[in-house]
Amino acid sequence: MFLGATQLVFAQSHPNLILTKKGVEEIRKNLGTVPMFDVALAKVKAEVDAEIEIGIQVPIPKDMSGGYTHERHKLNFFILQKAGNLYQITGEEKYAEYIRQHLLAYAKMFPTLPKHPTDRSYATGKIFWQCLNDANWLVYVSQAYDCVYDFMSKKERDFVEKDLFRPLAEWVSTENPKFFNRVHNHSTWANAAVGMIGLVMNDKELIQRALYGLENDGLDNSMVDNDGGFIKVEGQNKAGFFAQLDFSFSPDGHFTEGPYYLRYAMTPFLLFAKSLSNTRPELKIYDYRNGILEKSIYSLLYETDAQGRFFPINDSQKGMSWNSREVVAAVDIAYLDFGNDPMLLSIAQKQGKVTLDVAGFKTAADIEKGLTIPFEHKSISYTDGAEGKHGGLGILRTDNADGEETCVVAKYAAHGMGHGHFDKLSYSLYDEDGEVIQDYGAARWVNIDQKGGGRYLKENQTFAKQTVGHNTLVVNEISHYEGKVKAAEASHPDQYFFDIKNPNVQAVSAKELHAYPDAMMHRTLVLLKDKNFRNPLLIDVFRVESKNENQYDLPTWFHGHLLATNFDYATQMNSLTTLGKDHGYQHIWKEASGQSSDKGNQITWFAHQGDGGGEVNGKIFTMTTSSENNDELIFARAGANDPNFNLRNDPVFIQRRKAGNSVFASVIESHGTYDAVSETPSTPFSELKSVEVIHDSKDYTVIQITHQTDKVWLLAIANTDASEKKSHQVKLKSKTLIWQGPFILK
Repeated sequence: MFLGATQLVFAQSHPNLILTKKGVEEIRKNLGTVPMFDVALAKVKAEVDAEIEIGIQVPIPKDMSGGYTHERHKLNFFILQKAGNLYQITGEEKYAEYIRQHLLAYAKMFPTLPKHPTDRSYATGKIFWQCLNDANWLVYVSQAYDCVYDFMSKKERDFVEKDLFRPLAEWVSTENPKFFNRVHNHSTWANAAVGMIGLVMNDKELIQRALYGLENDGLDNSMVDNDGGFIKVEGQNKAGFFAQLDFSFSPDGHFTEGPYYLRYAMTPFLLFAKSLSNTRPELKIYDYRNGILEKSIYSLLYETDAQGRFFPINDSQKGMSWNSREVVAAVDIAYLDFGNDPMLLSIAQKQGKVTLDVAGFKTAADIEKGLTIPFEHKSISYTDGAEGKHGGLGILRTDNADGEETCVVAKYAAHGMGHGHFDKLSYSLYDEDGEVIQDYGAARWVNIDQKGGGRYLKENQTFAKQTVGHNTLVVNEISHYEGKVKAAEASHPDQYFFDIKNPNVQAVSAKELHAYPDAMMHRTLVLLKDKNFRNPLLIDVFRVESKNENQYDLPTWFHGHLLATNFDYATQMNSLTTLGKDHGYQHIWKEASGQSSDKGNQITWFAHQGDGGGEVNGKIFTMTTSSENNDELIFARAGANDPNFNLRNDPVFIQRRKAGNSVFASVIESHGTYDAVSETPSTPFSELKSVEVIHDSKDYTVIQITHQTDKVWLLAIANTDASEKKSHQVKLKSKTLIWQGPFILK
């Protein structure tokens, strides 16, 4: 698949990366006829005009993320890219001149720059503290250069290419092979940066390097540290852009680092791909791996809650959503290049903005024509790993009578490289407003200089990544795979079954056999929509097998304020102690604890929709759990051993049990609301009486759920055979349960 020189060297016109001459002509011809695009154009014009008034600002780099020089150079690359588009669309030379002066200033400065003085990255940059940001700069500025290529003289082009673009391309590639020659979102940015500037300059060596990586990087797997999380692969596409496409995605488009990082990596993936589509159509880049880029865009959109916020799995910043600039571009490109799906128009409408190119223009024009249909979230299963054999992600969705969504996300994926967490078989629960049972995400304050320069904080390693910080089982207070990345990368859970045939009874089940040497874990989650309940129920069955007696902790990180329990507990009134000394336990304050009986437990909490000011409307939730005698029931809170207040003080309920083989069963219901104006609660008490494990063996587990009216539901799971055609039979005290398939709920 290597490109020959005759294919790579030919005369080309500019612009030809994202904008093209034909596309610019179409936009110019129709200006004033598409309001959404015209509004976007006016906003960008005002933004860039304000920067032109300030003048050229190219300071000597010195700051970390969030500091002045970092933020100035970051703003520069965004503004330069926008100025390039404005020049092409409006024809006003002031925008081209602004770019020209910046490029000359950078070209004058760059040869004088040493490695960035912070020197705090595995791959330190020159303009920024890390090569990653240098690559960001080059991806955007290459577009600006493409737009003004013909405006600049040959002498000026020779100067900026010799003293700026080629040296920067070398810096992020040959001079930092550990950054460039791996499979990782960082390397995707590097490949796109080198490739896009190579396309503008028609430099076959840079293009070849971007597509296929460095042939002899001098690195091996032993040089990848425990926290780097890079994959070094062998074979034809061992590095470069094709390797990113080969190994970053499962066959159905799931990104192994998670949706937060796919949102970030989508920019280099799509911008470089679109540039290749425009300049090297013979590569048929959009067809690569059966259209993997198109699939990846839809996986990104489906891995969001009802408000479009990405599920915060792995190292994720809470609140990132499809309103981000990266997804605005992705939606517009997907709409133009992948079949004009009218559902994408509804997302663009919610975003309220489009890109200043043909993709954005087409999107805005078709919204104006009334072609939009609503985007429909759906239940879906994603595999993980390049071949789809490393576990995955199961998403179940349903709604209540008012159309309000309930969604459960089951995570049984591969580790996720350096951004992965030790959270096998964890889950999170959402309603139409957002998180109910949360995933912590990352301990990081992105671009906040006062918080470690915006970098990941040490508590990200010591708490956010650790198992106890998630909604999954911890054995003997030790994180999965002992908290070691390489061990976690070497294995993965497996999906046991995924069943959404009945929209009222949807289920996902997975097993983890390797996180602990002597404990097999199996979790099944069922989303039940039933007329006896005002909202759907989440049924959770977590089964563990071990030949030894262990301490099992099952945390539930709930959002809200505790209202009531059906068991007594003692509160630590005068002093607090931590739950443990390591694996994240050192960061959790133990606030209260009680003992269960064999009758089961209930906790009820209030989750408000406000922020502490004004009206505080909200919902009331209850979790009803099975229990065994002497289970310890712990209320605790994150924030211990946190001298710089880097962690959120989130509450957690932990069910602790000492056993060998054991089953934890629970049901979470949203049953009540509270109106702050009328000061009136509605249905504040649970409609469930109990949840019991009435049978457990190697082959079968049966759960009984009892309503306050004494109506009973039985959930039976076949533990060893998930075949759809297999028939099963379990003898219970009062009846014999017979069914076909991996589970039944009746």
